[in-house]
Formats: sequence, structure tokens, C-alpha cells
Amino acid sequence: MAALHPALMLLLCLSSKVLGSNICTSRGATTCRQCLAVHPSCAWCSKEKFGKGGSSVSRCDLQQNLLDGGCGEGHVEFPSSTLSIEEDKDLSDKASGTAHDVTQIKPQKIHIVLRPGDTKRFTVSVKQVEDYPVDLYYLMDLSFSMKDDLARLRTLGNELAATMGMQTSNLRMGFGAFVDKTISPYMYTYPPRALTNPCYGINQHCLAQFGFKHVLSLTEKVERFTEEVEKQQVSRNRDAPEGGFDAVMQAVVCKEKIGWRADASHLLVFTTDAKTHIALDGRIAGIVQPNDGQCHLDSDDMYNKTTVLDYPSLALMTEKMSENNINLIFAVTSYMVPLYKEYSQLIPGTTVGTLDTDSGNVIQLIEEAYAKIRSKVELEVLGDLEELNLSFNATCLKGEVIPGVKSCSGLKIGDTVTFSVDAQLRGCPKKKRHSFIIKPLGLKDSLEVTMDFACSCQCEENAETNSSFCSNGNGTYECGVCQCYQGRLGPRCECSLEDYSPADDAHCIPKPGSPICNGRGDCLCGQCSCHANEFGQVWGKHCECDDFNCLRFKGALCSDHGKCSCGFCECDSGWKGENCNCTTRTDTCMSHIGMLCSGRGNCDCGACQCTQPGAYGATCEKCPTCPDSCTIKMACVECQHFQRGQYIEEDSCSRICRDEIMIVDELVYHEKNAVNCSYKDEKDCVVHFQYYEDESAKSILFVIKEPECPQDPDILVVLMSVAGAILLLGLAGLLIWKLLVTIHDRREFARFEEERAKAKWDTGNNPLYKGATSTFTNVAYRGT
Repeated sequence: MAALHPALMLLLCLSSKVLGSNICTSRGATTCRQCLAVHPSCAWCSKEKFGKGGSSVSRCDLQQNLLDGGCGEGHVEFPSSTLSIEEDKDLSDKASGTAHDVTQIKPQKIHIVLRPGDTKRFTVSVKQVEDYPVDLYYLMDLSFSMKDDLARLRTLGNELAATMGMQTSNLRMGFGAFVDKTISPYMYTYPPRALTNPCYGINQHCLAQFGFKHVLSLTEKVERFTEEVEKQQVSRNRDAPEGGFDAVMQAVVCKEKIGWRADASHLLVFTTDAKTHIALDGRIAGIVQPNDGQCHLDSDDMYNKTTVLDYPSLALMTEKMSENNINLIFAVTSYMVPLYKEYSQLIPGTTVGTLDTDSGNVIQLIEEAYAKIRSKVELEVLGDLEELNLSFNATCLKGEVIPGVKSCSGLKIGDTVTFSVDAQLRGCPKKKRHSFIIKPLGLKDSLEVTMDFACSCQCEENAETNSSFCSNGNGTYECGVCQCYQGRLGPRCECSLEDYSPADDAHCIPKPGSPICNGRGDCLCGQCSCHANEFGQVWGKHCECDDFNCLRFKGALCSDHGKCSCGFCECDSGWKGENCNCTTRTDTCMSHIGMLCSGRGNCDCGACQCTQPGAYGATCEKCPTCPDSCTIKMACVECQHFQRGQYIEEDSCSRICRDEIMIVDELVYHEKNAVNCSYKDEKDCVVHFQYYEDESAKSILFVIKEPECPQDPDILVVLMSVAGAILLLGLAGLLIWKLLVTIHDRREFARFEEERAKAKWDTGNNPLYKGATSTFTNVAYRGT
């Protein structure tokens, strides 16, 4: 913001040279205080002789213009906004069971000097440390319907301590109980025996009705918790709602009796199966005195104003819980969950859990609620002013800046988040200094901001009443000009209202043909004296400005989110538009998966405009037919059903995926608001599920119990198949070779036969040839 001022002032200087006026000179400021309120860039010259003809109109101008006009630096009133950090301890890493020297917010003290209309930005860092001490006070409904819950709680004390002991090494536990106001029509008064035994009418014995009783102060001895719970008995009241909020108020404000430590997380566990009375319900019994938010426990630790004070309002509970850093956990049965979720929307820092009919899951419920509380950081402001506007921007996980948000969720212990805070002064308060607190909900650590308002000028301290400079005492000389007394006008108060000269009217006409002083004032001594108006203030050289003729929204001037100045709305920080009816906040558009409008629309004036066909809902989160719905819900199936995937690794499954998972054998057809999805998981198994939204817009994921996974191959079959294939290929190769050889041989034989048939042989005697047979004659032979 400081870097913006030089450029802004340069722009204003250029515009003044071109147009002859600027925001400072056009508002008709006649005093130094009025000038400072026009704009942070405006300055005032207190030099006695300055300006054209001694006129005071030009005394309010940009600082550089005044210096160029001959006003010395010593006469220029130009207070600037400043910010200084007075205490800035480093954030702690671990509490080690004690929180005396633990710092969870940085810085701790800031001092700001702020001019009207100006803005200063500072940064707040918050870090929830490990092993932070915990005080857990168990506040139980002991009406007759909670009989089985009491019996179950008697067996859970040690287990509860062991479970919470995994979160902190410094745990203290306490116990209290409530029923309802001890006055008709909330209690049984007839027969007389019902006063001491409200169960007389059902032939059973139970404890006399009581409003609230503190049973056990916070202690580290877990066995004491178990002992006291075992001693308790149920009671019985007449009407269905209980007096639980009376008990909550006393448990919150009776710090000494309960034993809340200043340096610990305060968990107040409220268990019931019924509705609870709220403010003004006491009128039924003739109780009209409002709850005073004070501690009223007697020597027996019983609430002794139960028949005198009405039930507390939600606003009073919120205020007292904030003062005492209490985190309230509603542990209620399923039928009561919707009602108490509505309460939690109105009471910051409250969580709701579904309690089994016999409170068997209360330990898991408390563990999950505590984890939810520790996974979120939300800032609250105590003691701010109407004239002071604070706007927040959150930087949560992965460095993403979320405008208009002062909370971060999905955190782990040890994560550090930062918030940038813009402090804008819309007007001047009556007091010159004010302090306020910025703190995380449920934590004792806080940032103290001390603010001085630069609404006045130093030259006002030297004001001279009945000054001779002002026409012989007809005014007060202050900051270089005369503040004339009633009935006097003029730069030196030299003119009386009785004086009138028609020649002076020419100075009061803005342009030819226009009425004198725009018809909203009288021309006296050449100056416009603007008429009083029942709707607001009229001012300006020619009475051209007012603070009531601006655009309205639903009947509210500038939508009650800005200031009307000379026909234009000057919007407060965090608002924009011609009539300041458009918020710049985007947290209202943030879906539960951490995306603006679920990535299916645009955030316009704090509301989502869905652009994806088929998308609907406050954050465009509902879209069963959207192409990406299967992709988005696939990650939720992985983390909610199979306990794996990205959301499990990031520990964000419970924050992002709020669908109900139902395991089925096969998917059922739904005519509308349903889409069937399939995907391959990391094991190449095909998972089938259906994304369905019922008539109440509740998101349900029907998941087929067993994914379709490919069967493992049979090794023997594979080996035999491979061997058989090799053998067949070998035989086929041999047969093909034999066939080719046979074909080749037959072709060669046929060619031989053909050539032999064509051959011709010639006969002849060879002279060298001798026959192979020789004949010899035996001469001695004699035939017989």
C-alpha cells in the first residue's frame, strides 16, 4: 500500500494540472481536519498568507502542489500512516507437555498510525505446536433416556485417557452433568414423591432432578474420573428438551471451579440424545430475567440460578466461549445431528459428531473431533471498531493465497499458515487510540494491535479564539484560516449575513444558466452558504456535493458497505461495485475439495456462477453428469473404501471426501442424478462404482465390493503350452522341409526322364575293341 501512494499521488498531480482540480480541492474542505478526511493523499497548508486572495479552498491540496504554491514544509500538515512491530517472538515447535513459553502466533504486538481512508497491511503467522496440553471436560445429559449411555461411560474412562494420551502428554479430565430447570413445567411436581424420585410414575427409582452439577474438577488422575462416573445416577424430567445450554454456560464461565488452565486446549464435550432449550424458553415457567453469563455454582457445586435466569442465547455462549478459549464438541445421536449442526454454524469453533445409542463410540468421536479442531486455524477479532474495516487473505497449504478468508483447514500439527490483514480506517472515531485483539479460535495466543488515528492536525493545538485576525474577534484563527462564528462569513469573517449585494451572486453561479449555489444554498458575501438537509451534509464551492445522493441497494445507501461522497460510493475494503454491493470475498465460493466453485464456474460477488452444464449447488459441487465427476470421486473411493491414494498420503480424505460409502454386490439403476464409473487401480483391477445424489442432495458412492482383478496364470499350463507349441512348430518345420525336398526330387527325376527319352544313339565297330570272351581248342581232346 505504501508503494502505491507515490504512483497515486503522481496521477492526482497530473490530473490536477490537466483538469485544474483533484480529489483534494474538489471536496470543499474548509478546515484542516476536513481536509485530512477527504483522502490519504491530501495535505493542508497552515501558512497565514497562502492561496489566491487568501481563500481557504486551495489550502487543501496534494502535498507537492502546496509546496509548489509557496507553502513551506513547516506549514504543511500531512500526517502519514505508519506500522511498527513492537513484539515479534519466533513460533515454537513443540510444547513438551507445558505451554508456559509456547508461542503459536507471530507477531505479538503491533502499533499502527492510520489516516482516514488509508489502509495498512500486516501479516499474521499461526502454528499449532505438538504435544500441547489438553483440558477435557465431559458434560453429560443424565436424563432417563441416557441410562445405557451412563453405564457404558463407566467402562470407558481409562480407554478415553489412553486415546487422548496419544495426542498429548499433559491431559486433565473433568466431569459434569445436567438435566433441566427445577421448576414446572420442566419437572414432575405431582405426586409429591416425584420431587425426590421423578421415576416414581414408572415404578423405578432415580435421582431428584437438577439443573447442572459440577462433579469433578479437571484432574490428571484418570481413576478419579472413573470413580465419579460410577457414582452417578440418571434422573428424569418432564419435557423432551433438556437444559444443556445452562450447563454449557456454567462450565465455560466457572473457570476456577472447573479448573481450566490458561495454557491448554479446552475441550468441552456435550453429550445428549435430545434437543435443548434456548433463550426465551424460560418464559413458559415465568422466568424473564436474561442469562447474565456469570458463574453461579454454590458450595455444593450446583447451579443455584436455574429457576431465576433464562437459558443463555447462542450469541452469549459464543462470546463467553471466545473469551475463555473453549472448543465445544456436540456428541449427539443421529436424529439430533441436523439440529446441532445448525447450532455449530452459529457458534464458531464447534464440531458435531454422531453418537451411538449407548455412547459406545464416544472415544472415537472425541478423537476425531479433536483432530478436526487441530486441523483448522480460524482467526477471530475481539474489540474492533465500527469505523475500522479489517479484511483477510489466507495463505494455507502449498502457498496458495485465498482472498477474503481468515481460516485454513486440512492442516497437520506443526504446519504454519499466514494471513495478510488489511486495516482500513473508514472514519474518525471519537477516541484517538484504540486496541483490539486478533487470535486463533480456541488458543490463548493473540496479537494485540494498538492503533492511533491521525484525524487531527498539529496546528489545531495553536488555535486562537476571538482572534483579531478574524475581523476583530468574529472567529477562531486555526491552521491559517478563520473559523467564523455564527452569522459571519468571509475569509476573515468580515461579512455579516445581513449584508447582501447582487454583484456577489456572480461568484456563486457554477456556469451560465445554472441556479445560484445549484439551488441548494444562498450566496452571501460572494460565497455559497449551503442549506442544511435532513438527509445529510451538503458542501462544496457551489454546494455541488452531498453524502446522500449515491446509488442504493435494497434501500441502503452504498449497500451500507461504503461512504457516499459527492455522488460516488467510496466502498469499504472487501467490497466493490457502483453501489458497493459486490463482495471481493471468495471463501463463500470455496468447495470442500478446496477449489473455487469446484472448478465448474466463476466466483462473482461472493457467489458461484456455474458454467459447466449440469452443475449446480452453492459451490457448483453437485454435478452427477459432469465428465469429470468420475475422476473426482475416484480419489474418494480410493481413500474412503480402500484406505490408499493421494488423499491418504496428504491426510486430507476426511476434509475433501464427505460422501457416504455404501458397499454393494451390484450397481442398482437410478433414473436420474446418477452416473456409473469404472477405473483401473494400481493392481490393474477394475473398480466399478456409482456416484448418486438423492433428493436431499446427499452424495452417495455405491462401490462394488470386489474389484474385477485378472486371475494369476497357471504355471504348469503355461509350461505345457509352451512346450507343446515348440514341438508342434518343430514337427511342422520338418513336414514342410520333407515336402519341399520331395517336390524338388520329383521335379529333378521328371527332368531326367524327359532328357533320356530325347537321347539318340549311333552303332559302329571299334577297332580297338576286343571281346570279353576268348575261345581256346584243346588238341588232346577226343570226343566220345
